[in-house]
Amino acid sequence: MVNKLSIDVGSTYFKVATDTSIEQHFRDFNKDIFDDLTHKCGDTISKYEKDDVYICSSANGGLSTLIIGITDSFSLKYAKNIAFNSGINIIETIIYQNIEEYSIPSDVIDVVIIVGGIDSASNIFGESLYSYLYNLNYSNIVYVGSEKDVPVLQEKIEKLVVLPNIIDNKLHIVEENLKTYLTNLYQEDIMGKEDIKNLYDITSNQIYSTPFIVNKTLPLIDANFSVVDPFILIDIGGATTDIHYSKDLVDENIVTKNEYDRLVFKKLGVYKSKESLIFTAQNNEFTYELLTHLKVTENIFEETSEKATKTLMQLAIFLVLCKMSHYKQTYINLKLLSINSIVLTGGITKVLSDGEVEDIISFFYQKILNSKHNPSIVLDRNYDIWTLGIKNR
Repeated sequence: MVNKLSIDVGSTYFKVATDTSIEQHFRDFNKDIFDDLTHKCGDTISKYEKDDVYICSSANGGLSTLIIGITDSFSLKYAKNIAFNSGINIIETIIYQNIEEYSIPSDVIDVVIIVGGIDSASNIFGESLYSYLYNLNYSNIVYVGSEKDVPVLQEKIEKLVVLPNIIDNKLHIVEENLKTYLTNLYQEDIMGKEDIKNLYDITSNQIYSTPFIVNKTLPLIDANFSVVDPFILIDIGGATTDIHYSKDLVDENIVTKNEYDRLVFKKLGVYKSKESLIFTAQNNEFTYELLTHLKVTENIFEETSEKATKTLMQLAIFLVLCKMSHYKQTYINLKLLSINSIVLTGGITKVLSDGEVEDIISFFYQKILNSKHNPSIVLDRNYDIWTLGIKNR
């Protein structure tokens, strides 16, 4: 068997894994990613041929998308599911009928997705769509709706990519074409970023998004961990927090090939998104009670100590559980009282003890859900989930 080298370029850390060991390094943000990686791990990398090096990355926060659809129950729901599970971060979703009520995002959107109607429907979109797009700053745009509207949309929207409808005539989801397009778009995006495309000097394999790799691992997770379905996996990083969950935990299951789905909270990280995390915490009515429980005050937000980092990580766990519960209505609410296991991975596992994690999860269940439910807690301290995923991608 040929030995493989696996590399993950995160927003805060590098991880480099051989078949026998794994090393982690804090990134130097004053250096180019390639230069920093080869400076710290060059001796290890030099031992492997390009064909045997596999890389994934979330260093740039992933691609951003804005989705325009007709209904929450079908077009938007299906497009969001495909985007999340392709490792794409959703900035905004727009119901077309109310498009004039939505503000224009100030940031450049990597890809706009337009969806709506089965193939027998026509004349779905009109001038309000074209006006909105005229004022929107975006890099790519793709249409995955009714085929009858393709000619007029192609005439009105420059550089429109047209793919088969993601809704079939029986209102089922058809995911593969859009998922492939988004995965390839991520690849093209990496090729266009100077600080990441240089990584192709050390690998001849496609570079995938880290969330995509992690999601592919979940059916294999019980090979390494004592995990009981249904479970959720929480990956708290420096810029974002990803949630991967068993589809048994939602009432309205979308029938896809995936056994597990993904959510992402783009500005809920403990390094690059620290200020956004603090802002979210300050707007949660239970935060100050939680800080008291942790025996700290809000002054902890101004500190840069190890205690402050631990507190932010505990807050991130609490806030993301809140966002998935009935307390905060988001894209989807999970049946958290049905969870048997909660798995945590990412940098958080290197900082918090088992007891510190269990304490915060117990606080959430008692305070928010008024329950003594006690799911088993599993910490992936050696990044085995990522390693398993990238070697079986």
